[in-house]
Formats: sequence, structure tokens, C-alpha cells
Amino acid sequence: MKATYQKYLLNFKQPSGTSRGILKTKETWFIILSSQGKKGIGECGILRGLSIDDRPDYEMQLKYTCENIDKGLNFLLKENIEFPSIQIGLEMAFMSFDAKDNFELFPSKFTKNQASIPINGLIWMGTEAFMKQQIQDKIEAGFKCIKLKIGAIDFETELGLLKNIRTHFSESDIELRVDANGAFSPDNALEKLKRLRDYKLHSIEQPIKAGQFDEMKKLCELTPLPIALDEELIGVFSTEKKIELLQTIKPQYIILKPSFIGGFAGTDEWIALAEKQNINWWITSALESNIGLSAIAQYTYLKNNKMPQGLGTGGLFANNFKSPLQVKNGTLYYSINHWNFNL
Repeated sequence: MKATYQKYLLNFKQPSGTSRGILKTKETWFIILSSQGKKGIGECGILRGLSIDDRPDYEMQLKYTCENIDKGLNFLLKENIEFPSIQIGLEMAFMSFDAKDNFELFPSKFTKNQASIPINGLIWMGTEAFMKQQIQDKIEAGFKCIKLKIGAIDFETELGLLKNIRTHFSESDIELRVDANGAFSPDNALEKLKRLRDYKLHSIEQPIKAGQFDEMKKLCELTPLPIALDEELIGVFSTEKKIELLQTIKPQYIILKPSFIGGFAGTDEWIALAEKQNINWWITSALESNIGLSAIAQYTYLKNNKMPQGLGTGGLFANNFKSPLQVKNGTLYYSINHWNFNL
């Protein structure tokens, strides 16, 4: 078997704002396996500035991985324990190689276009007018769950946006989630959570920066609305550390980005550990191309989690690969199996 890797730069249709700045492009990498006319494709969904494997030796590790592909998947997953985006790329590539269809990795009613996955509509940060327009567009598109990224503009303005939604739509009409991406400080987080409570939110993701265990534990004890850990899970490699994190902080939810937490095997482990402690969860993509997004969506469907998942990012890029993924009425479908994967 031969393995090669290649970089691909995804271009946002319009710059997308987060609390860490404006995103215009998104780098991704592909591992391609080939042997006797068969092929396998896997996406290594790294996100610079956030992924734990955003390291100077990333490409060197990809090269090493491809040069040692004959040592097999299990060996290479262990060798890439600190490179979760390469782990998921490997899992996808080997599954793709073995599959009848390179892109149908987890056959199900979803891939047969007999079922869909409810997803949240994502509202990117920007001016008040820009965010209002996005909210209106998502509601008109049939989304029943909307997630707003907050923390980059004035907090009072963000509260005003939430108030405006709740003026027109009740809790039963629209589920509201917010993602602070660690933007609040431990000193003012609880007060901000108390003010956010008025708008009957489903949850808030990562109110304070990751790594502040004592502060996050206290917030989860006192919070007036459910807290979901996101960045907190990144870089936690051992089972013991995962158990310690969940038992210490006791969050209401965890959010699982397979490209950040050890691929499908890593996600399976987080789910099992969380469910033992009655902690709920949902799965989110991390700005992968349609190759990675499709694999994560297929995997997610088989997990049978009825909550809206965070899988609606495929339409963000101008140069994404043509795929069967379609969003209709706030749900993700896998329609006619038509792919166009050209690097």
C-alpha cells in the first residue's frame, strides 16, 4: 500500500467572525491510500490556533505517517496520539479503502437518504445588522435550533439580539444555544450567565477559557443555565485524565469534535465516560471540507442522539467538494450520491 498526503486551502464565501478573530481561509490536509487500483481518502481536519496538533512538526508527522503506512492502522493511531486530526484522517482513509464506495464509510438509513440529522443553524459574529440578518435567514430556512457565537462584540448588543429572538419566538419555537469560546473572565462569567438566563437558553459553550478547572467547576455548580465543555476536552489524551476532568468539573454537557479529540475512537471513549456520569453530549464538525463533514455526519447518525448536532458548516466554503450533503428545514440529508473530489 502507498500513502501520500496533500494540503488544501478552503476559502470562506464570506469572512466568518469568532472571538479569536476573522476567518477567511481554512487549511486542511488529506491522506490518500492506493493499492492495486483501490483508493482510500481521509481528511485531517486541523484548525490552526485551536487544534492541539497545531505544531511546527505537523507536516513532518504526516510524512512519517505515510512512510509507515504498512505498519497498519492500530500502530499509526498510537503513533499519532498527540495528533488527533491525523488520527481521524487515518481512520477515514482506511475505512474508505475498505468500503465499496470511497465516501460511504458508515452505511445507514442516513446514507440511503431515508433519514436525516437535526442540526443547529450557526450564527457567526459580526455587526449587529449582520448577525440579525443571519438569524432571520436561519429561521426562514426552517431551523428550530440556533447557535450564536458571542463574546466578540458588546455584550449588551448580544443580549439585545437574544431578546429580539425571544420577543418573536418562544422556547418551544426556537432552541437557543450560545458559544462564548472562552470569552468571559472568571470574575464576570457568573453574572453574565445570570443575565443570559432571561432568554431561556438551552446551553452556553465554554464560557471561560479552557484549563481553569477550579473556576469552571465552580461555574458548573452555580450556573443558572447548562454549561457545555468544548475546548476543555482538547489535548486530554489519557482515559484517566478524561475521567478526572469529567468528575472534577461535572459539566451539564460536553461537545465532541472528532477531529480534535482522537477521531471516532476518541469520540467513542468520551461518550462512554460521559454517559457513565449522566453527562449529555452532542457532536460538532470543526470546519472540515465535505469529505470530513460527511464522515462525521455518517458516524453521528449511528450514535442515535436526537439533539440537534453541529454539522451545518459545509456551505461555508466557496471551493468545497461537491457532495450529497444537503441542508433542508434545519436537518442534514445525504441525497444523491454524487461526489467530485479533485485536489
